[in-house]
Amino acid sequence: MKHFLEGLRSGKLYRYFALTILVSVFTANTLQAQKQNQKGKNKEKPPTIEELVASSKKFDGLFEIYQDTVTGKLQMLISENQLNKEFIYFNQVTNGVVDAATFRGAYKEAKVFKIIKYFDQIQFEFQNTSFFHDPNHPLSKSSDANISNSITESQKIVAFDKNRGQYLIKADHLFLEETLSQVKPAKLPFLQFFSFSLGTLDKKKTKVSTIRSYPKNTDVEVEYVYSKSSVLNPGSKAITDARNVSIHIWHSFIAMPENDYQPRYDDPRIGYFTTQINDMTSVSATPYRDLIHRWHLQKKDPNARVSEPVKPITWWIENSTPQNIRPTIKKAFEKWNQVFASIGYKNALVVKEQPDSASWEAGDIEYNVIRWVSSPNPRFSGYGPSFVNPRTGQILGADITLEYASLSQQLNGEKVFEKAGLEWIGQETPMQGEESYTHADHCAFGAFARAQNQFGLMALKTVGGSELDNNKMIEEYLYFLVLHELGHTLGLNHNMMASQFHNLTDINNPKVTETLGLVGSVMDYPAINFSLDRTKQGQYWPTRPGPYDQWAITFGYQDFEHDQDLENLLLRSTDSALAFGNDADDMRWPGKAIDPRVNVGDMSNDAINYAVERMKLTREVAEELLAKYQVEGKSFHELRNAYLLLTAQQHNAAHVISRYIGGVYVDRSFVGQETEKMPFTPVEKEKQKLAMESLATYVFADDAFLVPNELYNHLQKQRRGYDHFGYPEDPKIHQRILAIQESVLKHLLHYHTLQRISDSELYGNDYALPTFMEDLNQAIFSDDIKKDVNSFRQNLQLTYTRQLIELLTGKYKDKFSPRSRSMAISNLWQIKNWVHVPQGNLETIAHKRHLKILIDNALDQID
Repeated sequence: MKHFLEGLRSGKLYRYFALTILVSVFTANTLQAQKQNQKGKNKEKPPTIEELVASSKKFDGLFEIYQDTVTGKLQMLISENQLNKEFIYFNQVTNGVVDAATFRGAYKEAKVFKIIKYFDQIQFEFQNTSFFHDPNHPLSKSSDANISNSITESQKIVAFDKNRGQYLIKADHLFLEETLSQVKPAKLPFLQFFSFSLGTLDKKKTKVSTIRSYPKNTDVEVEYVYSKSSVLNPGSKAITDARNVSIHIWHSFIAMPENDYQPRYDDPRIGYFTTQINDMTSVSATPYRDLIHRWHLQKKDPNARVSEPVKPITWWIENSTPQNIRPTIKKAFEKWNQVFASIGYKNALVVKEQPDSASWEAGDIEYNVIRWVSSPNPRFSGYGPSFVNPRTGQILGADITLEYASLSQQLNGEKVFEKAGLEWIGQETPMQGEESYTHADHCAFGAFARAQNQFGLMALKTVGGSELDNNKMIEEYLYFLVLHELGHTLGLNHNMMASQFHNLTDINNPKVTETLGLVGSVMDYPAINFSLDRTKQGQYWPTRPGPYDQWAITFGYQDFEHDQDLENLLLRSTDSALAFGNDADDMRWPGKAIDPRVNVGDMSNDAINYAVERMKLTREVAEELLAKYQVEGKSFHELRNAYLLLTAQQHNAAHVISRYIGGVYVDRSFVGQETEKMPFTPVEKEKQKLAMESLATYVFADDAFLVPNELYNHLQKQRRGYDHFGYPEDPKIHQRILAIQESVLKHLLHYHTLQRISDSELYGNDYALPTFMEDLNQAIFSDDIKKDVNSFRQNLQLTYTRQLIELLTGKYKDKFSPRSRSMAISNLWQIKNWVHVPQGNLETIAHKRHLKILIDNALDQID
């Protein structure tokens, strides 16, 4: 301390501290100046676009994409002239797994987007295209009121070239995550434990597979990998390891078409796929401005009666298509060309074959492809989607995917007995009370027609059909399959009323069907036309578009000089040959829709009697199954499949017949059209009574589904490892038959059906609710009152009684009208009286006591 004070006094230490402080300040100032200088240098020379993409491969086109050759990272170039301009985004599945609701060729919706610069950000904003405001109306000034667009991505600008007006952004997040479109299907949380589900998107494994860029579109294919550490449900055999599942998506950015395409607006009397738009400045009760989907066809010579188009609709048969099928596909295309020729277009459709040396892939939107695949678990047999410009409805691209399984003998669903095996024919039956019915995002026609065709081939085998008959049936089926799916890609949706075109005689008259078509439209789901009288067999399947198809294509594609010409065409909707009703109107599910003519699996304008003929045919075929389906050295698996096909046909026929009870014919003619029909006309009493009598004989009777007992002993599935480990392999005969009967009862006793029977009495229905309910009771019980009840009828009677009780006490009891509830009580009292004094063998006595207890308990609960 002493020395310190002496040094301080001498000034040496003071000078030392002063010098140290001075050096520190100088050093700090120097470093600060260097930092500021460096900052200045950075500001003066930011990295250029060229520098940032120096190690990347360039994909030039509508949008320039750069992929780093070392890391694979993506960057995207945006030009100033692309800002605030509309483009179209579209994506499709190039490969997937059915377990995750994805499959090759699946189309997603097309959306309009804009690219917006917001300070130092580039944003991608999807536009709402669901509304229209007349630009001449004052309300157009508030056209964005309470409508939300969607900013789906915002990326910082990493470089800007002022001279070229170009912005560079990073693009990994845009493509390698679910930014542009949701890939993983949403599921309710509790379902995750019971059904297959994808894991979490794995960013490390997800990668770009292909990049292709052209002047009018830029495409990026991404393999999305979903991972999780463990799985409860491993999915089907199509999934190698459920912990890591890949879904391949093709993203397309498309230039907004600049052409003279004129939108055409939808009309409810005809059936096109549409883009729905509401006119927000209209005062109409129906302010619809819905755009039909159609291709842009123009004549090369507008003045010629018939001219080739400026740009034909060109299709490519993918090189995956078997060679022997290709000629039939080309002939089916030619049939549609004949339709277009009648409205002035020569070779509107052109079909080519993809060479094995082709450098392009089927997922490329520049190519419309018809492809064949052979999937482990096919979700469909045929699928014909298209995508459009949401602003106009112009179809920009389409594909057709056909499953090779549609020509094979196998059935979908190996546990078909355990599920009663009826869902695969396209007739799922939601539980009574369900209000929502899912309209599939694909066409179920292929699967439905395939099951019908397999039955037809089986029937030929049992009745001794020739090889010529077999070949004819298969070729006509293939024709029909292609015609139907191609019709979808032209914009047409289903027409489930077209099978009512001819009467029972004309459907087997080749002079009629080869000229006019077997059905009014190839867009229907008809039953295979297999004649019970083999001497009068006509076409099995439609092989040409029908009159409705001609009319619809004229509406969609002909150029009309005057609006009145178009209106005159639509006035023809009253022609029975042009009858139309689509999926929204069809009666596929219990309680849904009202017109029995708009249906699947029917044929002719006498559909009840045709269905009765089909029931008779199945009985004849059943007698021959055992003899025709035993092959030495083979298992009985094919025989089992034949029985499944047989009973599925019985289900289909029962379904068709049941829809006439309580049915109402619908006519959608506009006011002023020349027609004697009213919008709603109840089905004739005679026809409803005929339907009830047919059900009593072929669905509810004690011998309705009997086959030779020996057949049951042979319904054995071929053993394969441990495939029936979790359930017994014996055929569930009673379960299967009851499922058919229960499906019919679900419709007849659905609250919509009972309400319609009652309401329609006010406008012409003579088959009153009390009469119908009494007839139903009689059909299910009257034959057994004084005799033994066999096991099929016991199941039916118990199920029917429970449904009556459910109507009165169940979850949806309040949906039934008081009148329906009163009749249900009346029916239960009548059943109780019938079984009050048990008669018959021990089993019958036990059954009747069971019924009495059920009814007594139920009546005590009724409020």
